[in-house]
Amino acid sequence: MPIHAAASLYRQEGVPLVVIAGAEYGAGSSRDWAAKGTRLLGVRAVIAEGFERIHRSNLVGMGVLPLQFPAGVTRQTLGLDGSETIDITGIAGEISPRRKVKCRITRANGESAALELLARLDTKREVEYFRHGGLLHYVLRSRLSREAAA
Repeated sequence: MPIHAAASLYRQEGVPLVVIAGAEYGAGSSRDWAAKGTRLLGVRAVIAEGFERIHRSNLVGMGVLPLQFPAGVTRQTLGLDGSETIDITGIAGEISPRRKVKCRITRANGESAALELLARLDTKREVEYFRHGGLLHYVLRSRLSREAAA
């Protein structure tokens, strides 16, 4: 199934998507458009071994949560094949820069594994952007609240 069709099907079913990636995720991409496309497909988080610096920032700006595997853990060491369900907890409520979040990976056969991921929201400002659903939402809400106060 083409990726756009799969993303559309998951969107209709209300299933948020997660990308599992390797090292230097986003390197060589057209950066801002790559982050926009990711968000438009319904991706809510990217779990990677590492991120290209600007692409990570662009993901945050689009409201996509960049998460990093612990050192030595990769999609290969976990034996991921794409049939897993990923549950991420610890991002609701108060989140701070570079906070660890819990991840439960449930395989098709019912087995599960738990690990901690590093939320690559590296600054307080990035936390605010993410909390608002991205940079555009943050700016609009800030502007509207200033106008309402005036």
